[in-house]
Amino acid sequence: MEKIGILTGGGDCPGLNPVIRAVVRKALSEGFEVVGIKDGWKGLIKQDTIALDLNAVSGILPKGGTILGTSRTNPYKKPEDVQVVKDNFKKMGLSALIAVGGEDTLGVASKLIKDGLTNIVGVPKTIDNDLSATDYTFGFDTAINIAMECIDRLHTTAESHHRVLVAELMGRHAGWIALEAGIAGGADVVLIPELPIDMDEVCSVLKKRHSRGKSFSIVVVAEGAQFKEGTMVLQEQKLDSFGHVRLGGIGEILAQEIEKRTGFETRVSILGHIQRGGSPTAFDRILGTRLGVKAVELVKNKKFGRMVALQGIKIVDVPLEDAVKALKTVDMELYEVAKVFFG
Repeated sequence: MEKIGILTGGGDCPGLNPVIRAVVRKALSEGFEVVGIKDGWKGLIKQDTIALDLNAVSGILPKGGTILGTSRTNPYKKPEDVQVVKDNFKKMGLSALIAVGGEDTLGVASKLIKDGLTNIVGVPKTIDNDLSATDYTFGFDTAINIAMECIDRLHTTAESHHRVLVAELMGRHAGWIALEAGIAGGADVVLIPELPIDMDEVCSVLKKRHSRGKSFSIVVVAEGAQFKEGTMVLQEQKLDSFGHVRLGGIGEILAQEIEKRTGFETRVSILGHIQRGGSPTAFDRILGTRLGVKAVELVKNKKFGRMVALQGIKIVDVPLEDAVKALKTVDMELYEVAKVFFG
């Protein structure tokens, strides 16, 4: 019996468990055995695994996070780990690997394919929705719905206290969460990493809004947004194994600057990991399920080096390298829609 391994790497998000469940159900129906690899690439380095049968995935559809655990382990951080991954793939008797993750996890998968470990299929996962070659990634819909609900709640206290409230959302290099949650939540200003923050313009919008009788405003900002000077606001300088710094804090700086320039009382709310947690929406459960089933079909047909993707309403497969060669940043046409409602 051929054996498929599955791992989930990078940041957790709602929809991972539906993918795992779908992979197991489809694989078992096709006569495969499934092995869960714990904590992303770390599990493949350490040979830390768990057998996945029907009982193992029973009841996990509505659960957030991942039953396999995750980490930001990068085998390419230590050259010897790459060979360990290749060796363990053989020792574990795997005929294929399904890697579920975002730009970092799938970036590793793409490199491994070029380095000779070819039997890999990718499944796109990121709340940031910034992977190329797919219209949406699961986790994103849940994240923007959580953010939207929080923005709705901020409206009530902002209006009661006559304040400007700044909501800092996730989004390192792409502002999809801030933009779509901002539109859905009726934000008065949305600030994203793709466009430098012009404080004069921001304050002008808020003053104009107040001049027509509105005593409160909502400003949404992505954590990776930058001021015109071009500096990112960091929690710390330390890099993770993929070379990323930890972002956060731009909301506080923005709030202070707004209050100083306008005189409007301003507060900040940082949503942070709340956006990653909780039960996936129906959209993310269905998308994760469809992607998981398609991934097994690719394995069955030995179409390796591919990533499953959503294009329009169809689940297709694309070259894995196409998904990670460039980030998918915000569609400026959609940003222009948001700007109609600024102020």
